[in-house]
Amino acid sequence: MKNDMKFAVLGGGSWATAIVKMLTENLSSVHWYMRNTEAIAYIKEHHHNPNYISAVEFDVEKLELSADINATVNNADVLIFAIPSAFLVTELAKLTVSLEDKIIFSAIKGIVPETGLIVGEHFNETYNIPFTNIGVITGPCHAEEVALERLSYLTIASADEEKAKLVADKLSSDYIKTKTSDDIIGTEYAAVLKNIYAIAAGMAHGLGYGDNFQSVLMSNAIREMKRFIKRVHHMKRNINNSAYLGDLLVTGYSVFSRNRMFGNMIGKGYTVKSAMMEMSMVAEGYYATKSAYLLNEKHTKKTKTPIIDAVYAVLYEGKNAKKVFKNLTEKLD
Repeated sequence: MKNDMKFAVLGGGSWATAIVKMLTENLSSVHWYMRNTEAIAYIKEHHHNPNYISAVEFDVEKLELSADINATVNNADVLIFAIPSAFLVTELAKLTVSLEDKIIFSAIKGIVPETGLIVGEHFNETYNIPFTNIGVITGPCHAEEVALERLSYLTIASADEEKAKLVADKLSSDYIKTKTSDDIIGTEYAAVLKNIYAIAAGMAHGLGYGDNFQSVLMSNAIREMKRFIKRVHHMKRNINNSAYLGDLLVTGYSVFSRNRMFGNMIGKGYTVKSAMMEMSMVAEGYYATKSAYLLNEKHTKKTKTPIIDAVYAVLYEGKNAKKVFKNLTEKLD
């Protein structure tokens, strides 16, 4: 690999903004694609994103901002995608330049709805990107705490250890600790599933369940996650590591968790549509719930997933959340 690899972040949301902040701690130049031209103009003038974690102030001389995805992709070697999974296919459809020889890291914690694939698998199957050129950036880490420079941890996974270390090095700082992993499939599925469990935690809170039940819910969720990931990608992994259990806990409990917030609204009686309209950010777990449920349904011998099934029943089958969770309590231990 070249010593002067150029990095680009694609996406204009809170996590994209946080990743750009992390990269500018270590790089003299970062390419940044976002489709919102008004936001780009605002950042250039006022040095912060007007829509997401506006507390982050950028040295704009380090930013190569563009609303042209082709220009950004063409000018960079390492592409970090932080576009919500529901919009990824639409954005990639704008590409006229090749992704060949690009190193692609996903910071997207969702499943691509059109293909039912996690992002790494989508790039591999749709664009023939080898897994050695694909990686994943996972938490536990909320964008809002990055903005506040609170100590946070990231796991950088790739089949190519050298590339994982490259990205980990560029994201590290006094307040960001990084580690690498070769479990690219498992860590990405964990990042997807924890959003579903955070919706469940939010629903439980909205329904009036207390901390005692939440602890049981999270205990069952990590075991359910282990079963699910083992079915889709069997390899030796410690599910108690921060990329799995840690990310689950912070997403299930944190006030910054948009998925927990979404679930809380549903538990309080909001419809799915009204809850989505109320939120300014995408709750990835909504789309992930359907994809994970359908993926499990495809197996001849389904994995036992009572929590995913419960969330799916409420979000997609329109079942009463109170009744569904009462039934769920009988299945947990």
